[in-house]
Amino acid sequence: MPTPTASSPAPNRSADSFRTAPDVALPVAREVAAACSDVLMASFGTIAARSKEGGVSHDLVTDADVASERAAAAILRERFPNHAILGEENAASPPPSDPAAEPSLWIIDPLDGTTNYAHGLPHFAVSIAYYERGRPVAAIVANPARGERYEATVGGGATRHDGKGSRPLRVAEANSLDAVLVGCGFYYDRGPMMQATLAAIEETFGHGIHGIRRMGTASLDLCQVASGQFGVFFEYKLQPWDYAAGRLIVTEAGGRVSTCEGGDIPVEATSFLATNGRLHDAMLAIVRRHATAAAPAT
Repeated sequence: MPTPTASSPAPNRSADSFRTAPDVALPVAREVAAACSDVLMASFGTIAARSKEGGVSHDLVTDADVASERAAAAILRERFPNHAILGEENAASPPPSDPAAEPSLWIIDPLDGTTNYAHGLPHFAVSIAYYERGRPVAAIVANPARGERYEATVGGGATRHDGKGSRPLRVAEANSLDAVLVGCGFYYDRGPMMQATLAAIEETFGHGIHGIRRMGTASLDLCQVASGQFGVFFEYKLQPWDYAAGRLIVTEAGGRVSTCEGGDIPVEATSFLATNGRLHDAMLAIVRRHATAAAPAT
């Protein structure tokens, strides 16, 4: 499969400036999503979870996480043997030392929402993103339990696919926080970071928001921002595989993303804020105010 040579990446590039064009990467991402979904659904409702080695009791992993990532890696190695892979379980290969510098990088969360999955809740996802030198090119987030899939390519927009067909995604049109639901996440830290999150939540209620939702699957939370269901989503620490695909889906749906301090999103553990764009400055003022109380994102 031919892969055009790239110049240095930049936003809104034409397809021929990519090493691997979006319309080449996306079908492979679909294949990966389908294979991982099959692995996850084969065990859904029957598999037991365990704590990650050296982790806390509520940081779970299942055999399905590892099997799903291996299925993804097998496809990607066959299609693109020279591309790097960054996966949550490190089952694919040793992680690249500098993911942001990789000319061709696949970032995979083989099972986002492991706790939901382990408890039989049908709200979990497979997240696949293709990046070039730190910039997203193509992305898919799939929820196999509900038969839905979200896709985006840089400059090509974002779409949702389910049993009713496909339709373009667009963020909410709300101009004030009192017109939206706010999504949030808690990292595994149950100390200062959780307290900072709760403080930020409390402040948003003072702005008359419609409510808070904590769904437990960051990649799908970002898709809910892209769909206009959430006006805002924030979390004080996410890993690259949590947001790599959802980031592109949000921005291609017309939204905006940044760290909770207002900076650009790196390809490493970071705080994360996603909004419909119109609410970004207002929500940034809230989450930035409490960010210093959270544990550093490392």
